[in-house]
Amino acid sequence: MSDRLLAGKKVLLGVTGGIAAYKAADLASKLAQAGAQVDVIMTEAATRFVAPLTFSAVSGRAARVDMWSEPAGEAIPHVRLGTLADLAIVAPLSANTLAKLALGLADNLLSATLLASVAPLVLAPAMESHMWLNPLTQAHAEALRARGAVLVGPGSGHLASGASGVGRMAEPAEILAAARLLLAQGGPLAGRQVLVTAGGTQEPLDPVRYITNASSGKMGVALAEAARDLGGRAVLVHAPLSVALPYGVQSVPVGSAVEMRDAVLSRLAETDILIGAAAVADYRPAEVRAQKIKKEAGDLTLRLMRNPDILGEVAACRPEAPRLRAVIGFAAETQDLRANAAAKLAAKQLDIIVANDVTEAGSGFGADDNRVTLLYREGGEESLPLMHKSEVARRVLEAALPLLA
Repeated sequence: MSDRLLAGKKVLLGVTGGIAAYKAADLASKLAQAGAQVDVIMTEAATRFVAPLTFSAVSGRAARVDMWSEPAGEAIPHVRLGTLADLAIVAPLSANTLAKLALGLADNLLSATLLASVAPLVLAPAMESHMWLNPLTQAHAEALRARGAVLVGPGSGHLASGASGVGRMAEPAEILAAARLLLAQGGPLAGRQVLVTAGGTQEPLDPVRYITNASSGKMGVALAEAARDLGGRAVLVHAPLSVALPYGVQSVPVGSAVEMRDAVLSRLAETDILIGAAAVADYRPAEVRAQKIKKEAGDLTLRLMRNPDILGEVAACRPEAPRLRAVIGFAAETQDLRANAAAKLAAKQLDIIVANDVTEAGSGFGADDNRVTLLYREGGEESLPLMHKSEVARRVLEAALPLLA
């Protein structure tokens, strides 16, 4: 599937020597599938782990190794590739090449090309723990960060040496997310903060039990990713999620509806767009037992009390939040979709409400897709077909952009 940020971009992928080079083949494939033009440059050491033919096959373009093998009459390869690149990635990045980049050395095709390039640079180090933690390596990494390079990882886990520790190359998905984050700079949400709530809140009964709902948090996570990919500063206030936290998004974990309310209101003054995608429990137990409730004969009766209405409180606070230009809510309904959504739109003084029938097969809680209808405060509505939640998220953010003017 084509990626709106990567499609048509010229991506230079450098591969250095290390067992993690096999992951770089997957990364090259994913970049090509996203619609990028991928030019792979390998160091001589990298070819000892993965053959250049592998990268040529997944990228559709010849992988390069030797600076001196360019056909006669063509432009100098390191200058041409370096100056044409929209983005440069090195994965895996060895300690040796890390030092070369920090010191400005250019003794092979990869280091010479990167020295000639002004493209944004993503680096994914991979090496043995002691090599990564060596003060010289750390100094080189810090020097590259100071010059604007984005370092992704390394992570911790099992290493090629048989030991466990820090030094594993980041996974291709995380490297791709870092690439998108760099390419999104200057997007339509640049300089704007987008706060998204996600997940189903958990209302405790006792130290081991709670009341919750079936929300996975997928829609909220997709919205945070879409805000990031449009150049915004994405803040995700979330109850427990069934999906991974997205790269480049600020995570604010909470448990209950009260905790979520407090986290949202404390950040309102610096927020430009607020999207309430969380499934907030309407009620919570009136009494939280200090000890585990023991099973007894007969039924257990619980008294529930109303939870705070987060979006309702936001409406009351908007005069004190001059940056807040758009408040968007979600209405997960099982009947009378439009009527219930329209009532919520008015009651909570929302700018947009996203209505979806959670009983529809393949849509709603836990699903990867969603079918929604956008209702607007100024009147009118837009019904979207069933589509992936990432696409729904993009459409919702695009609907909010005119409100920022």
